[in-house]
Amino acid sequence: MLSETQIAEFWQSGVVVVESAYSAAELEPARQQHEHWIEDSRQHDGPFGEMLDGRPRVDVEPGHCANAPALRRVASPEEISAAFLKLIEKGPMLDAVADLLGENLRFHHAKLNSKLPGSGTTVKWHQDFTFDPHSNDDCITAMLFFDDIDSDIGPARVVQGSHRGPLHSLWQQGKFTGAVDGEIASECEAKAIECLGPAGSLCLMHTRALHASSENLTQQPRTLYIATLTAADAIPLVPCAVPSVYSGKVVHGVDPGRIRSVAFEMENPEIPAGASFFNQQAGS
Repeated sequence: MLSETQIAEFWQSGVVVVESAYSAAELEPARQQHEHWIEDSRQHDGPFGEMLDGRPRVDVEPGHCANAPALRRVASPEEISAAFLKLIEKGPMLDAVADLLGENLRFHHAKLNSKLPGSGTTVKWHQDFTFDPHSNDDCITAMLFFDDIDSDIGPARVVQGSHRGPLHSLWQQGKFTGAVDGEIASECEAKAIECLGPAGSLCLMHTRALHASSENLTQQPRTLYIATLTAADAIPLVPCAVPSVYSGKVVHGVDPGRIRSVAFEMENPEIPAGASFFNQQAGS
């Protein structure tokens, strides 16, 4: 699936974009399902649905209403949609991650994140690994572009090489904020690259990579299907904040029947009280 150049780029930079990994036809069932969820959200004035742990499955932005729907996340869509389940059972995403981590892969969690036109949602600088630590760091966040992604639409921005650097605290002044401190964030802003590409592209990012995204300044939607996949011998160390009946499932290769660990230290993350981590970051 990946070329030697793409594999080398990932391990050097911590991120690589594989353009047009999925065709429009392959994406269409999931995109139609997303449109259905947007229409359904018009019937609700706040987060709705239910995840395994009882928290709302669907998150909406403040100001969401029937006339201006602002759905921003559907958690664990693979539990409620065959189209999304198919994305983690076979296909380019799994094949690409296997090229990087080896044949044996586990599914950890997934979500569908949207920045609809006029969205005010931003994502502050953080590392995914400090939300979802595992026994080793062979862990990848795979982002599938549902839309064309350019600089104005709120793309993911990543600091190249940061996956080989330290783990940064998400706790500030005794509070779990889900974001690094302001000084580190300023350094990130100066170094970041944007992850751009046409719909169907696949952005593969190491979970230790520092990343963020700004608001969508266009009249077009920006939707990403985001799945965390790990080497099958990487075992989660904390409860998953986006639980799924498929969490821990071997989705490529076989279960190696062993645990591999590496040394690191970090503070415990906190599971958000509400539908998603957006409110944790908004309160920081």
